[in-house]
Amino acid sequence: MRRLFIYYRIASADAAAAQPVARAMQDALCARHPGLQAELWRRPQEKDGMQTWMEIYMHAEGVGPVLEGEIAAAAQVLAAWLQGPRHCEVFVPCAW
Repeated sequence: MRRLFIYYRIASADAAAAQPVARAMQDALCARHPGLQAELWRRPQEKDGMQTWMEIYMHAEGVGPVLEGEIAAAAQVLAAWLQGPRHCEVFVPCAW
């Protein structure tokens, strides 16, 4: 089961404007892909007037490359607030 963890920085002053846009983007993705779960997190501390945000995406069937591309395309709505690039990390469960 492949999960995505995407992190980026937002100016603290922009957080109130960017948050509903990020949530709406995630809600729209979940509506188009039944079973997709999305979360929006941030680090509790701020540094130099910036917040680090993380989007988390998971699905019982995994988040494949096609859906990953759709998530990246949908995230363009956040471009005005990004302070640098979005970093995408992919994780899978450990084999026991």
